Amino acid sequence: MKGAIALEDGRVFEGRSFGAAGKRAGEVVFNTSMTGYQEILTDPSYKGQIVTMTYPLIGNYGVNEQDVESAAPQLEGFVVREYSPFPSNWAAEGRLGDYLERHGVVALSEVDTRALTRHIRLAGAMRAVIAAGDYDRDELVDEAKASPGLVGRDLVREVTCPEAYDFATPAGPRPDAPFVVVLDCGAKLNIMRCLVRRGCRVRVVPAQMGPDEILALEPEGILLSNGPGDPEGVPYVVETARELIGRKPVFGICLGHQMLGLALGGRTFKLKFGHRGANHPVKNLDTGRIDITCQNHGFCVDADSLDADEVELTHTNLNDGTAEGLRHRELPVMAVQYHPEASAGPHDARHLFDTFIRMMRD
Repeated sequence: MKGAIALEDGRVFEGRSFGAAGKRAGEVVFNTSMTGYQEILTDPSYKGQIVTMTYPLIGNYGVNEQDVESAAPQLEGFVVREYSPFPSNWAAEGRLGDYLERHGVVALSEVDTRALTRHIRLAGAMRAVIAAGDYDRDELVDEAKASPGLVGRDLVREVTCPEAYDFATPAGPRPDAPFVVVLDCGAKLNIMRCLVRRGCRVRVVPAQMGPDEILALEPEGILLSNGPGDPEGVPYVVETARELIGRKPVFGICLGHQMLGLALGGRTFKLKFGHRGANHPVKNLDTGRIDITCQNHGFCVDADSLDADEVELTHTNLNDGTAEGLRHRELPVMAVQYHPEASAGPHDARHLFDTFIRMMRD
């Protein structure tokens, strides 16, 4: 079955469907990771986006029920150069195409992803419509122009958990385990796994939960999770973060980093084409160490907008110099823009969870 992805500026890239039939709108972006496509598909941070993989062969190791970051794929569409329908991997439980079709994800192969990625790099991420089946090119472009985009949009409500729950493992936590509340703005499962592996008790709560309700749970620390879209589109979470600062240790990841930046009086801005991949070099300004990191964000904290007497920049991106980490100079608050929990990616930054635990114990 034929398919196409049409961009709001009139460009149309054609291919062949290997997922579900239909049409979906979203912001088209690219990811440079060589592995981890199942984690990318199920990462709630990709809600509202159509993801193009720059690595040319996707699907060769299949899919399974373990390598997921949420219950189902979250993105709007998936674009690859070549799809491998014959997986070869001891852990494979099925084919990627069948998985996407089962979950209603429109996916295209045989697309010139090199040209599409170059176009996004030059023109910037933009609204698009992906279609599999009968379509009219001009109609798809018009639909892309009419789609809502990401700026100012609240996508967190679409991915947060409906009610609070305890994230447990069969072994259970230690009796003296620190108790962490994760404010779920689209949290990847591996964030909770990383906390539990370090002996934490973890409760995941909806993004709409207010600061008084969170503090009533008597946590020792609070983690603001990753999530999709524009941090300025979720002012209620920013206000919650502002109320929690100074009352409990707080750790922010990705969208959580951006929301803490806003809560601390800073500003955020949209990047031209974002950071998405598993090979982004980040410099720790304390040690000079370079971590290779996994990233997925289209917005960023403006480091110059923060009060340098209160907030300290801790990490920077070596590709473009943007802010990758911050901490409060006096209060127990830290955040990073990248993903220390990354599964199917570098593990250079896992130590940040240990730092968070020490911050709770101090």
